[in-house]
Amino acid sequence: MPSKTANPSARQTELLEAAYQYVLRHGLADLSLRPLAEAIGSSTRVLMFLFGNKDGLVRALLERARAEELALTAGLRRAEGSVGLETAAQEVWAWLAAGEHRPLLRLWAEAYARSLVDPDGPWAGFARSTVEDWLTVLAGCQPQAERDTEEGVVRRTLTLAVLRGALLDLLATGDENRVTGAVHQQLTLMRGAEGTGD
Repeated sequence: MPSKTANPSARQTELLEAAYQYVLRHGLADLSLRPLAEAIGSSTRVLMFLFGNKDGLVRALLERARAEELALTAGLRRAEGSVGLETAAQEVWAWLAAGEHRPLLRLWAEAYARSLVDPDGPWAGFARSTVEDWLTVLAGCQPQAERDTEEGVVRRTLTLAVLRGALLDLLATGDENRVTGAVHQQLTLMRGAEGTGD
């Protein structure tokens, strides 16, 4: 069945945005079409027509969340030359730690976990896609000579692991000062190891 979101109408785009704002507040765990439709001024019949079914709507919502997350990368990719992993990681962490992004990142964490435990659901492949997205972004921030080496792959994988682990800690505790301090210390250690060639 062709995707109903391939060429969305203005109404579909409007309802998707309203639904996205709804799930940022309420999450996906107990998402039900009837209360969602009532909250955004629509009906279950319209949502079913536009998105096919609940799974189709969830997939569209996850794509919307992914697009917002990836908007961050535009600035890193536009930078002249390679900004380097440490600079990129500092910029990414500043964005991840900003309070206004918590609803999006809680939604990301929920979808990531769902993708791991229910690989056949509408979030199928979400976790893998986000890992690949971010590894691609970080690779683009590395100098060309490092990017295509085994060590380059290891360094960006470690960088991503630090950021993702710190993000989960921040979402769980809200302790931004402690977690940010740990991120900065780890990035400094990584830079020192790079400088010594270890």
